[in-house]
Amino acid sequence: MILVTGASGNVGSELVTALADAWEPVRALVRSAARDRFPARAETVTGDLNDPASLRPALSGADGVFLLPGYADMAGVLAEARGAGVRTVVQLSGMSAGSGDMSNAITAYMARSEQAARESGLSWTILRPAMFMSSAFQWVPQLRDGDVVRAPFGHVRAAVTDPADIAAVAALALTTPGHQARVYELSGPEPLTPADRVAILGQELGRDLRFQAQTDTEARTEMSAAMPAQYVDAFFDFYVTGTLDESKVQPTVRDLTGRSPRTFAQWAAAHASSFS
Repeated sequence: MILVTGASGNVGSELVTALADAWEPVRALVRSAARDRFPARAETVTGDLNDPASLRPALSGADGVFLLPGYADMAGVLAEARGAGVRTVVQLSGMSAGSGDMSNAITAYMARSEQAARESGLSWTILRPAMFMSSAFQWVPQLRDGDVVRAPFGHVRAAVTDPADIAAVAALALTTPGHQARVYELSGPEPLTPADRVAILGQELGRDLRFQAQTDTEARTEMSAAMPAQYVDAFFDFYVTGTLDESKVQPTVRDLTGRSPRTFAQWAAAHASSFS
């Protein structure tokens, strides 16, 4: 049995589906019941990663766990997993964790999560994907009102990653041997700017979409209204100061799955209905 935390999220939902389609016993952890979101073969359980003791029913009988990063007591969550007899953890992280820059709030919580996995006493695998293709969902409200997307960091190229590819690698690490104590960096097949992605999305939707880059001042003001200051600073550190480069195309998805990572056009076609 594999327990998937964050099962309602972009990667978690893809992983639950991938495991169920492969006839692997899978349990989807959610905060509230959401039975109809998941394949019929998947169990649904409730629990809260902020409360490790609440996970005991979800962990009962589990062999492996897919774990989200950034919760306050990651060591406590992993101790509960170990006590329940879990043998394997796949820890989701991010590209920046490799820098070790603990002054960056995002890097710090990724790095702390990785360290907890390494020290858990479980067999561990860490996944460090580049920016998710699903970050484009942030544009949905604008695209419902018109054909212009205004967003920050217009100059930044990223080899954006399909969450389904992250899930495919996670499924392999959870169900096949040879992935213990490995750190996998994942990416899509091509580095794209936000304008590139908007253009591709427009082609898939049959719309003449346009991208307008926000100034750094505009971006900081908008982001500050939506998230704590330390995370705004972290993103500016990544994409304005330039401490994070997610433009490199990684071979990992092809090497592990035997197929090419999905393109942004493929992702956009699969999710076009979300933008209507």
